[in-house]
Amino acid sequence: MSFNPSEYEVEECLAASSQHTTARSIKDPVHDFIPLSSFICAFIDTRQFQRLRYIKQLGTSYYVWPGASHNRFEHCIGVAYLAKLMVERLRSEQPELAITERDVRCVELAGLCHDLGHGPWSHVWDGHFIPEVLPGKSWSHEDASEMMFDDLILQNEINIPQDDINFVKDLIKGVPNHSRNKIPPEKGFLFEIVANKRNGIDVDKFDYIVRDTHAVGDHGVIPVKRLIESARVVNNEICYHIKDANTIYELCYTRFSNHKRIYNHKTAKAIEYMIVDALMLAEPTMKIAEQIMDPRRYVYLTDDIMLEIEKSEQPELAPARAIFDRIRTRDLYKLVDYQVIGWEYRKLLRDLVTPSRIVAAAKDLELTSGGSPTTPVDEDIIDTLTKEHVIVDIATMHYGMGEKNPMDFVRFYSKVNINQAAKAGRGDVSQLMPKCFGEVLLRIFTRDVRYFGIIQAGYRAVLRSLPDDLDDNPRPPTPPLTESEQPATPGRDSRRGSVTEHLSQLSSSHPKAGGSTGSRASPFWNNSFTQVPKNYVPPSPSQEHRRLRRESPDASGASRVSSFTLSDGTAGTGSGEGGEVVTPKAKAPPHSPFGKNDKLEVPKRELSQSPSQGHRRSSRRKAVDDGGSTAEGSNAAKRRKI
Repeated sequence: MSFNPSEYEVEECLAASSQHTTARSIKDPVHDFIPLSSFICAFIDTRQFQRLRYIKQLGTSYYVWPGASHNRFEHCIGVAYLAKLMVERLRSEQPELAITERDVRCVELAGLCHDLGHGPWSHVWDGHFIPEVLPGKSWSHEDASEMMFDDLILQNEINIPQDDINFVKDLIKGVPNHSRNKIPPEKGFLFEIVANKRNGIDVDKFDYIVRDTHAVGDHGVIPVKRLIESARVVNNEICYHIKDANTIYELCYTRFSNHKRIYNHKTAKAIEYMIVDALMLAEPTMKIAEQIMDPRRYVYLTDDIMLEIEKSEQPELAPARAIFDRIRTRDLYKLVDYQVIGWEYRKLLRDLVTPSRIVAAAKDLELTSGGSPTTPVDEDIIDTLTKEHVIVDIATMHYGMGEKNPMDFVRFYSKVNINQAAKAGRGDVSQLMPKCFGEVLLRIFTRDVRYFGIIQAGYRAVLRSLPDDLDDNPRPPTPPLTESEQPATPGRDSRRGSVTEHLSQLSSSHPKAGGSTGSRASPFWNNSFTQVPKNYVPPSPSQEHRRLRRESPDASGASRVSSFTLSDGTAGTGSGEGGEVVTPKAKAPPHSPFGKNDKLEVPKRELSQSPSQGHRRSSRRKAVDDGGSTAEGSNAAKRRKI
């Protein structure tokens, strides 16, 4: 029997040529020059991938760090670059792994497309908005990435085998699902490169840790390329050299630090809640959530939805526009109080610290300011306070594996024996590692600063009612507050009842809660750094300057030119004389600034070659050869007949 190369082998040869041929390079601020093959360009130069240019990597953190303006677009290119570096390093150092060009191509493509499904403001979308508007629905940006990946291939007619499509989807999720029945099976260690479910050490984390810290101005950089050079496969698992164990630990700590300092910054979190509130108000009119299952509509869903709502003139969207206007003018929701609490109390907090209980406790408080009897709390504030004024934010922050040490899930080898790997102990890394690798940040926000002080007082009353420990032994209920713990003031409103005592009974009846015996210190305490009187209203620097500007005339006695809001919610500019709206007219340039570059002039019939379009043309030609029909393919068939 004569040997004929199979279609797969021919395809492998073509892929290898495409894989190593640089179509263009981009200058990345983190990884320097990144070469892009024509195959990868075919995916980058699509509407589905270009959409990522309009989704901020750090979401609302950009409002705090102006340098954090990077988008999912450059992050995905960076992950593709690192993924290719790692798989090619493994192939060159360990030829016995039999890594093929197809493996390299699919791993790089998975890195490129792993975030295709992210919604507006990144994790604000799937972490806050979708759970609010579609409670109980199981949906994640990884699911949307699969949907958008399928649509990208279909709409752009990219020629890629179905087995490769399934493989790329599974590499994005980090587990074999679509490809689990493939014969021969895919190599297990390849699933740990882009999304490592074993320990979280993957090139996605390599890129976003370095890129995010660089964007906010931090200079401590993790040497990710050294880690890639250190990677080695032992027992079908990616391991690292023991001398890099401290770098791995530092990577995990930096993840925790970034979450605490950057991703969960109080102002960024306040703006997240404002955005979600605005989207919830716009949802009945715009039906935003319906778009997550339709790739043709989801492709247009980006951070620009804020501008879309702001420029609308529909009266139904006026409440949403008002919230966005507050963001623009820095009239934000305010952090009332916060406390860092042990990891083991996170479920208890979700059950017992709620807006409803904070409001109930606030309405049961004395009406004095707490520090000055001559400045009482306005009783209208108490009466109009509702749970909608209160936000309880419970953020869990950890090193990547919950309360567990991620180092326990990473294996290391040494130069003495590169084919054996083991877990590193505390003596191999550091004796300063914590006992628990996760904590809970409990924060209370208010949507209206008028209720700032009274909400804090209500929240602290709820804290006093919480159990002191989580022992399973039954404890007596928490005793009511003494006279010394809360100021006595005549005229207490008896209509409100003793909500504090009721909360104590509720907390003692909680399945994991016990009352206090005084033998142990309570894990819940008041933050002395944030304590304010009950009638406290925080000042706003920008709002105060606007108030002073509106109240004072200029030197001529005329009112200053100022911005204002029209009755329909749109912004205008007053002239100060008659209040008419002034719209400056744009002047046309005297001549065109665009000249002709004679060096780039080509004959009229000459066509330039496009790397990404070349892959689509080959796909369409293949469809015609296989009996398919496309507009270009039918014309080509006619030409062949002639």
